[in-house]
Amino acid sequence: MLAIYTFVFSFVFQARWGTLSGERGEFALFLFSGLTIFAVFSDSANDAPQSIMASGVFVKQLAFPTEVLAWVSVVTVLFKFIVSSSLLVVFYRATQGNLPMAALFMPLVMLPIVLLTLGVTWVLSSVGVFLRDLGQLVGPLTTGLLFVSPIFYPASTIPERFHSLYFLNPFASVLEMSKRSLFEGLPPDPWELLALTVVGWVVAWLGFFWFVRTKSSFADVL
Repeated sequence: MLAIYTFVFSFVFQARWGTLSGERGEFALFLFSGLTIFAVFSDSANDAPQSIMASGVFVKQLAFPTEVLAWVSVVTVLFKFIVSSSLLVVFYRATQGNLPMAALFMPLVMLPIVLLTLGVTWVLSSVGVFLRDLGQLVGPLTTGLLFVSPIFYPASTIPERFHSLYFLNPFASVLEMSKRSLFEGLPPDPWELLALTVVGWVVAWLGFFWFVRTKSSFADVL
């Protein structure tokens, strides 16, 4: 998929990032870094509507803490993220040299996405028990979110009149921060990162609250 995306957007559509020299290999690195981060959310969100039903045997046991299933999903995608990030480092060093010191901020940059993913996973897994076709809706929504995030193009290409709307998408800010850290050697803005972390924490807390309020009905529906 990385090769296909790189061919379509770099060769066919002639997409460019302002900080790049124009080489396709550099574009592939930018693309790979964005897809790796976005996959943390999309993989977990796409699997969430079926997660409770797939674990029905455990859910029917009253002593089983069903809220832990969201943690399992997030830890699983984080393991994939670590593997993908390791590959990114290998390709980066082979083509660009050593990573800048600002790359050490990546765990902090990922924190808002992890919290957001956790909250959304709790909500979708809960609602998916009652609306069995929810997964048919989540897939197209995550695909749409992929294309309105600065993965295939820089956020600077978005017309200024749409900026306030565009940056309501938390991935817009997180992905821009990650690329500045990885490719420009610039640390993330602390206030922006703090604001995104607070938003992620609120989403996680609300998702957990919703899940706890609804989980008592799971066994009856299943």
